[in-house]
Amino acid sequence: MKLTILGCHSATPRITAHPTAQVLEIKGHLFLIDCGEGTQVQLRKYKLKFSRIRHIFISHLHGDHFFGLIGLISTFRLLGREAEMHVYGPKGIKEAITLQLKLGKSWTNYPLYFHELESKDSETIFEDDKVVVTTIPLNHRVYTNGFLFKEKPGERKLNVEDAQKANVDLSYYSKIKQGFDVVNKDGITIANSSITSDPEPSKSYAFCSDTVYYPEIVPQISNVTALYHESTFLETHRDLCEPTKHSTAREAGLIAQQANVGKLILGHYSGRYGDLNSFKTEAETVFQNVELAEDGKTFKL
Repeated sequence: MKLTILGCHSATPRITAHPTAQVLEIKGHLFLIDCGEGTQVQLRKYKLKFSRIRHIFISHLHGDHFFGLIGLISTFRLLGREAEMHVYGPKGIKEAITLQLKLGKSWTNYPLYFHELESKDSETIFEDDKVVVTTIPLNHRVYTNGFLFKEKPGERKLNVEDAQKANVDLSYYSKIKQGFDVVNKDGITIANSSITSDPEPSKSYAFCSDTVYYPEIVPQISNVTALYHESTFLETHRDLCEPTKHSTAREAGLIAQQANVGKLILGHYSGRYGDLNSFKTEAETVFQNVELAEDGKTFKL
């Protein structure tokens, strides 16, 4: 699992500070999470093969999280894309995008599907045999979801030497990896645990931006491999959190602590601050494993 930060700043784009967008590589998928202004330029800059993107997840309809979407969709058309695209986002996103396509007479030449969200409860929005994606309802000024990406458990690891010693026929190897006991060539039942070991632990990633401090999400994100949580403000400006429905770095640390996550990644910084290390220092007062998101930075989870 690999996370690439394309942008991690709030509000107005600047030369060195791009709004929210990131790419998660997980089990063969290339998922785009949020699509702030300039996302397609960032995809090119960091040499990501964005033709592989089939699924885009939009947290909410504030411009710094989706104003880059229409441009990306249009560019795919110009490049002659044929593969289908799925966009998951709040109700209204289909109207916002299709109106621009209509007025510009630039309908896509590839299948474009919108999956509009309006439930205030967590729901599964994508699932295949390797990955499941669920929404994380957040508390912001408009309807907003975070997203939880979880790998499904892989196959058990077969010890071929032990299987041969147990006189197990080769034709059963696939079934063994799926966790079944099998009968060997002598008619003896061979316990799966005696010839296999556990698969690698499944990884998970929780994306939470934007939201006020909201402990209600803790049960859903408990023990995730990594958590990206917004930290728009430092505690010196905590009075701005409630009216804007954003969090401080310390509050992000508290969520990480309560959820016992493996790693906390901070982002969505307000432009009022010059030294981003202050965010890391503040979060570390309550949670130790903290890293700063930065444009172009990658995390191997």
